Amino acid sequence: MNLSQLKIWACAAALVAVCALSAQAQGNAFNTPGNILISDQYNNRLIEVNPNTNDVVWTFGDGSSVAGPTSVVGVNDAQRIGPITLVAGTGVPAGAEPTCPNGCPDNRVMLVDPNGSIIWQYGQAGVTGSGPNQLNTPVQNTWLPNHHILITDQGNMRIIEVNHGRQIVWQYGQTGVAGDGPNQLNNPNSAELLSNGDILIADESNNRVIQVNRKKQIVWSYGCASCSELNGAAFASRLPNGDTLISDSNNNRIIEVDFGGNPVWTYYTNTRAGSVSSPLPTRGIRLKNGNTLISDQYNMQVIEVDPNQNIVWSQGTIAVAGTGFDLLNGPYDAKVIGDYTGLTPPFRHDHER
Repeated sequence: MNLSQLKIWACAAALVAVCALSAQAQGNAFNTPGNILISDQYNNRLIEVNPNTNDVVWTFGDGSSVAGPTSVVGVNDAQRIGPITLVAGTGVPAGAEPTCPNGCPDNRVMLVDPNGSIIWQYGQAGVTGSGPNQLNTPVQNTWLPNHHILITDQGNMRIIEVNHGRQIVWQYGQTGVAGDGPNQLNNPNSAELLSNGDILIADESNNRVIQVNRKKQIVWSYGCASCSELNGAAFASRLPNGDTLISDSNNNRIIEVDFGGNPVWTYYTNTRAGSVSSPLPTRGIRLKNGNTLISDQYNMQVIEVDPNQNIVWSQGTIAVAGTGFDLLNGPYDAKVIGDYTGLTPPFRHDHER
């Protein structure tokens, strides 16, 4: 990493206002609060969209299915940290798209500057492994206030916290071991840091959401491997009111449950006009305005739904895959820039926003 890249890292870590304003001014509305950052998985790109016009104002990923310095393969998750973007290059499984009949790996978590240059990464392009600086299908990444990165390393059955020096400083789950026993996971799909220091994990193939403390003890859970509450827990976030918002993917719904496990709000994505039979929504994120932003993956849309279940905004044409204006292909994640409601704020002062 050269001096200029270190300065960019420092800029992201400090989130100084002048840095963020400078990046916005240089980027044709890049990084404007309220824009939507979308992980457009099977288009192998990350896009930032102006929700007022649905125009793409920034892109990372040249569409290639080969992991490299200008590409991201099967992007599943992204987060804006000041002007820097944290990106999970997950890879594409076998048979998921025509260009990857045998699968196309990426296996990187990257920090990308406004110009689309990778300034730091954990994992090696196209290399699948569990050794030092190796990942296996990283599906989600979260920037922590201590400037570490929490990585959901799905294929390795673990959640890892890594520092800038690429050292693993904390781990939940036994590397390569699938299970639902103590310190075990089965295809984990997300991890968020809670305000008390615990980690909220969507343990997808165990059909559960668990909250674990730093001693690796489960202190709260919803669902279980042999239960019927959930089927494919794809994402979970803890809302300001204490409820938990869960993407119950295989049940084609977003569900909010209170701390006692009682459902208080549900939205099904397969009952709307034009829906495919199994859209498998992957992300449901509550916004500051009370609406819910949903990545409805195989309906090829990102939708914003109000508390009364009305769609008030969308990107993509339902059940139509493409790369043109207002078209997506398997969007996996979407976040509103500057809105960390229910999510881990990247910097401590974001709690005050």
